Amino acid sequence: MMQLKDRIANGMLFYEHGHKDPVDIEQEQELDALRRHCKEVMFDYNHTRPEDRKKRQELLKGLLGKCGDSVFIEDGVHMSYGCHLYLEGGFYANFNLSVIDDGDIFIGDKTMIGPNVTLCTTGHPVEPEYRGMGAHYSLPIHIGRNVWIGSNAVILPGVTIGDNSVIGAGSIVTKDIPANVVAVGNPCRVSREIGERDREYYFRDLKIDFPYTSDRITSEE
Repeated sequence: MMQLKDRIANGMLFYEHGHKDPVDIEQEQELDALRRHCKEVMFDYNHTRPEDRKKRQELLKGLLGKCGDSVFIEDGVHMSYGCHLYLEGGFYANFNLSVIDDGDIFIGDKTMIGPNVTLCTTGHPVEPEYRGMGAHYSLPIHIGRNVWIGSNAVILPGVTIGDNSVIGAGSIVTKDIPANVVAVGNPCRVSREIGERDREYYFRDLKIDFPYTSDRITSEE
């Protein structure tokens, strides 16, 4: 029989708590220790002084699977494990980020997340008998580079979001979203592609009067 860690890693149905298999019991204890460690680190992180950015970075680098040098997460963050979250380069998350990372979560460089967003890799079967037995499944989440996820959005198990895309506030993302689109709703669907008009207007009919080009960014750096 496949072991607990392997079942989780392969996106298969798994059961925690109460198994008689000594291997599974040992692995359950390991997973429980990782979760408890994560809670301790999250408590320390959420209670650091706002200006103590060095301490915050140290806590994240010691916990996450990967943490870029320009990662900043506001207060109120909660994670299940932390070690299954991989953040490339620059990353920003606003207040009250919730990360259910029983499975892996990969997020590309320069991605931004609004307040009260949930990234959830884990679910339960619809059949109530299986839920009563404590059945879970975990599927990885992949979020590309330069993505913006609006406030109160929920990203569900197994979802991939392509580079540069925007997820509207309050969206429930149940299926993959391609690159270079705006997607909104419950369930989240592609609304339109990102195009030339977006180079001129930053919100509805509000025009950009001072474009900040990549050339200017390069010259200033």
